[in-house]
Amino acid sequence: MGDHFIRHIALLGFEKRFVPSQHYVYMFLVKWHDLSEKVVYRRFTEIYEFHKILKEMFPIEAGDINPENRIIPHLPAPRWFDGQRVAESRQGTLTEYCSALMSLPVKISRCPHLLNFFKVRPDDLKLPTDSQVKKPETYLMPKDGKSNAADITGPIILQTYRAIADYEKGSSSQMALATGDVVDVVEKNESGWWFCQMKTKRGWVPASYLEPLDSPDEAEDPEPNYAGEPYVTIKAYTAVLEDEMSLQEGETIEVIHKLLDGWWVIRKEDVTGYFPSMYLQKAGQDTAQAQSQIKSRGAPPRRSSIRNAHSIHQRSRKRLSQDTYRRNSVRFMQQRRHQRLGPQSSRSALKEQQQPKTERPKPQPAVPPRPSADLILHRCSESTKRKLASAV
Repeated sequence: MGDHFIRHIALLGFEKRFVPSQHYVYMFLVKWHDLSEKVVYRRFTEIYEFHKILKEMFPIEAGDINPENRIIPHLPAPRWFDGQRVAESRQGTLTEYCSALMSLPVKISRCPHLLNFFKVRPDDLKLPTDSQVKKPETYLMPKDGKSNAADITGPIILQTYRAIADYEKGSSSQMALATGDVVDVVEKNESGWWFCQMKTKRGWVPASYLEPLDSPDEAEDPEPNYAGEPYVTIKAYTAVLEDEMSLQEGETIEVIHKLLDGWWVIRKEDVTGYFPSMYLQKAGQDTAQAQSQIKSRGAPPRRSSIRNAHSIHQRSRKRLSQDTYRRNSVRFMQQRRHQRLGPQSSRSALKEQQQPKTERPKPQPAVPPRPSADLILHRCSESTKRKLASAV
């Protein structure tokens, strides 16, 4: 099974969709082994089919041989007609079901069948288009914990953020904002685009336009990683500001600080600067999905480029300057080179100490020429002149 597993599954709510016909899908927040969080959408019929196959794979744990040995949770069969009330009532059942799945033995909770079912599918990333007659209606789980949500550990309640400026959406997959709008963040993408919910509206919003209600900025990684993480540019970018970097497609760089607004600090040789994370990808990974995101949304705007931003907080968190990044990066690289060459330099120094040293003759100081009598008489003091005159 390896180290690939799911840490937690939380039910966020459900959606009422109208294409190709009216139906309901449930929204799950899946937290993986690497602490990444993905939102997936599943119909109840799909969940029930998954449940039946899971029972067939583990008949003993399903109680087929002896009912007393059953540890796999129960799940009621779907009805012929599912309305909105049924979808709402099932939320508590699915919450308990997911919690029970994660508490099962590793051979079940980390089996390929379960992992594959909760993996992100292309449909999970496909957002409504303008051609659809009616957009989906999203209903989130109540935040008061009445639907047994408080019994689960993990990120169930969505984080609330406030818009610091007006934002006009650039495509149908995005969501427009007005200054002061309060949104719930469903997914934080590394690209700097966050999937948000506001009443019945939803869409992608630049993280740079949002601030937490209790602080001016979202906490970033505690410290930059000056050791660097290798990435490859999948799209060229020309710097607009002085602290950004211009790179061509296909260049290899090192990421030293991943910031939540989607503008990462990268290093190319001894130079550092900001670069859009959407244009970066680890070597060997498929770029098709990343290219589609670039085409649909592009790089998000930086906080420094937002005009008329109004924060409700008096002080903003102090960010590191590029001078600090460069200085610390050069210092780290020098230390790393010194550590790599340490044994060799020590051996060479030892050889120099072991070799006999030959004493070199010390250079003799040059004797200046004696000045003439007239020059001596001109430079001497008046008392000396009187003494010389009396001696003559």
